[in-house]
Amino acid sequence: MEKSKSRQSIHKKEGDRLFYFLNGTLLAFFTLVCLYPILCIIAQAISDPTQVGLGLVTFYPRGFSLKGFVHVLKDRWLAHGFLMSLFYTTAGTAINVALTYLTAFSLSRKELPGRGLIQLLFAFTMWFSGGIIPSYLLVKNLGLINTVWALMIPGAMSVWNMIVCRTFLQNSIPEELFDSARVDGAGYIRYMLTITIPLAKAIIAVLVLWYAIAHWNAYFDALIYINSKPLKPFSLYLRDYLVSQTSMDIAELTAGEEVRKDLQGITELMKNSLILMSCLPLWILYPFIRKYLVQGVMIGSVKG
Repeated sequence: MEKSKSRQSIHKKEGDRLFYFLNGTLLAFFTLVCLYPILCIIAQAISDPTQVGLGLVTFYPRGFSLKGFVHVLKDRWLAHGFLMSLFYTTAGTAINVALTYLTAFSLSRKELPGRGLIQLLFAFTMWFSGGIIPSYLLVKNLGLINTVWALMIPGAMSVWNMIVCRTFLQNSIPEELFDSARVDGAGYIRYMLTITIPLAKAIIAVLVLWYAIAHWNAYFDALIYINSKPLKPFSLYLRDYLVSQTSMDIAELTAGEEVRKDLQGITELMKNSLILMSCLPLWILYPFIRKYLVQGVMIGSVKG
């Protein structure tokens, strides 16, 4: 019996080693696949424009140069758009998280009258929507066109994120805490602010990350709602710049060989510098909420 158990344990250890090896190999492969384009963008953003124009730069920089960032920072509208995106992301995320948490907390309470019907109405909006034209007419009739609120109010809450937050509050915070708070004289608002929010840091961090990424990368709403140049976000300037490269390519074709290479190199430097600048805020934000994100991913995985 002891020999058979030892053999089973040996086979189990060998199977675990094989699993960890294959899993590590697969994860390393996907990491390289995701890391390669990022390294290419960084290398081409800080390389010599002539080397970039000749197509000699891949994932390793050739000749250090910051001309791309210099040309980008010379355009005051790009810098202004970057600041506007920071504003939209910060203010919009604060509104999103506040509304999402308030709604999720309310729907997590079983004693809420009409709770089932309210949840059904919220879920209905996930499957059916009016479309772009009715949404535009609604925003226009509310007087939000060419205002900062046009990029924050119409999508102030994601129903999916609210459902995830509600599930977290129901499964992770014991009902006995609410009973104890009621005995001590706390109402719903005080219970939510002093007890549930400190215990819900993980899901709040996940909501912050999800909403911040959505706001920072969004450009379509700004494309249809914002006509005023001072209100445009950085993502719209980035989109306009990448679209306008067609005219720059025509200018390169009509220029001489040496000038064409310089134009192409500067164009690529500016493009990669803009892409790198658009990624930096999220790269800076992620390490601060990574541990909470891991906890949020495990929501609902453990029962009991």
